[in-house]
Amino acid sequence: MTTAEPTVTVPVAPEAARWRPDTRGWGVRVAAIAVLVGIVSWRLATLEGLWADHISQAVIFAIIGLSLNVILGYTGQVSLGHHAFVGLAAFVAAQHVTERAGCLPEEGCTAAPAGAFAVAVALAILSGIIASGLLGIVALRIKGLYLALITLTYGFVAVNSIFEIPSLTRGGAGMPAPRPEVFLTDHRYMVFCIAALGVCLFIDWRFLASRIGRAVLAIKNSEPVAASYAVNVTAYKLMAFMLSGAFAGLAGALFAYRRQIVVANDFRFESALLWVLMVVVGGLGKRAGVVIGSMFFALFPYLIDLATPLSDLLSKLDRDPEEFTLLIGPGLALLTMIKFPGGIAEQIRPLTNWFAGNRFTMHPDGKSRHKAGLLSRVRGNSTPPPEEST
Repeated sequence: MTTAEPTVTVPVAPEAARWRPDTRGWGVRVAAIAVLVGIVSWRLATLEGLWADHISQAVIFAIIGLSLNVILGYTGQVSLGHHAFVGLAAFVAAQHVTERAGCLPEEGCTAAPAGAFAVAVALAILSGIIASGLLGIVALRIKGLYLALITLTYGFVAVNSIFEIPSLTRGGAGMPAPRPEVFLTDHRYMVFCIAALGVCLFIDWRFLASRIGRAVLAIKNSEPVAASYAVNVTAYKLMAFMLSGAFAGLAGALFAYRRQIVVANDFRFESALLWVLMVVVGGLGKRAGVVIGSMFFALFPYLIDLATPLSDLLSKLDRDPEEFTLLIGPGLALLTMIKFPGGIAEQIRPLTNWFAGNRFTMHPDGKSRHKAGLLSRVRGNSTPPPEEST
């Protein structure tokens, strides 16, 4: 007769529920957001015309950053031809208002019709979607270096052929892009650009939270695993590419009406390289970091002018501040890859975690505290670490 061995039950620590702040904690967060929004709104409302134009450029760069982030950050692909998407959309928007709507500055037209302006912006977005879709159909079956080379080639072809069509670009003279009456001042146009950025942020947020966005992230992590779950890899990558093209098209239209004239020299390979650098420095796949990084690179030349010693040094060297931006950009990207792989988004993570309703920590949902609680129970201490309320 055999004797059954006694069963030993090992206590298992229950999985901690996701920590959320109490009413006071949410109140502090809402108050902090309200104060920040109030300060930023008051500062933007009191900006002078010149700095309003600079902020418009920073917002346009942020939209371009979001566009590139869809490809670089969400799908893990590399695109070096974004200057072609943005440039084509800019020329389409400008050409519609002047040549098709008949608002010719040489004939005395100073303000474009509001309806023509709206149609021009829509056509610019559509041009970005079509161009990125056509390129994606050809290119997205490959990846990595080969995709980067194809997009780079497309950019060079656009600059040296499409941007030389006289009916589209008016050659070296450039295509005028007059604004509508409601956006004639730089301050009003800045508000319009900020509203466009808000729409892009909302679309980007909803895209990432949707089934398509989750499929795109799965493809980035592992294409074979995603395909094994019946995810059409090429189709979802093409959707992401077309969304990126839509953002690029909107940025191109905003770029055209900010300058009020579009020339081919505005869209060189150096611009595409700078845009890739600002996304890397901001943090691949991180919306807030990409926006901050993009705005920093857009405003950096103007910030140099505020630093008198550095501005005087560049004047003695006969160098433009934008050239210094292309010099410091690779250095910041190298520092990001070596020391801070998460970019600016990693550095502000405690703050973004806190605003999102988590603890002020680099670990979302208080994971480090949860591990400390389990460790204390293993060592025989039944009292978990104290829970803070905010």
